[in-house]
Amino acid sequence: MTQRRFDDEEDDVPEWADRIKANVAGEVRRRRKEMGWSAQDLADRCEQLGHPIPRNVIANMESGRRANLPLVDVMVLAAALETYPPCLIFPVGYVDRTQELPFQDLIPTWEALRRFTGEEEVSLHDAGLVPDFERHASLVRTALAALEEEEQARFAAKTATSRAQREEAERKRNEYADQAISVKYSLRYLRRDIRDEGATPPDLPPALGDVDLPAPETNTTPEERL
Repeated sequence: MTQRRFDDEEDDVPEWADRIKANVAGEVRRRRKEMGWSAQDLADRCEQLGHPIPRNVIANMESGRRANLPLVDVMVLAAALETYPPCLIFPVGYVDRTQELPFQDLIPTWEALRRFTGEEEVSLHDAGLVPDFERHASLVRTALAALEEEEQARFAAKTATSRAQREEAERKRNEYADQAISVKYSLRYLRRDIRDEGATPPDLPPALGDVDLPAPETNTTPEERL
């Protein structure tokens, strides 16, 4: 099948959709064989995951006879083959160059993958709340690390054998406590901003349960809330 450009002249190159399907088919076949699986083994694993893909469908996909390739199939095939969906679509290292969209020039598959996953920013593209969730995850890790260091410093202060050791441990404990409080406030404001966007922030670990302010009670009077 050939790709038709805007001037209606046919170019002797595969259509973009065919190229993407070929990428997926080739990587599914490669990973399946690498795992020592038959097409039936892969079909059985897909069924175990809750989305059956019959053996003949897998065989037709790998041979290029399958006309379509639903996204849900790509997701389940990736899980069955213990990889990520983007790695099937853009198999870095196994396909040197590919297309991101129809009518575009071939580019290195690595570049296409980075833009597909958002690792490489694209001008005017909106990443939604992904940057906020990434920052949230980073703040959570920092807060948990500070709390752990604070606890270790507290233990060191209790078990210190000299005044100097105790004072140094207390200094570190206060330092980490201040850091934890600062990060918690940053998390609180970030979670508020996410809610202001009409979205739901990620769950917090129990150790950070005091980040969110308690919801106001609806059955109290204004005077009681004051």
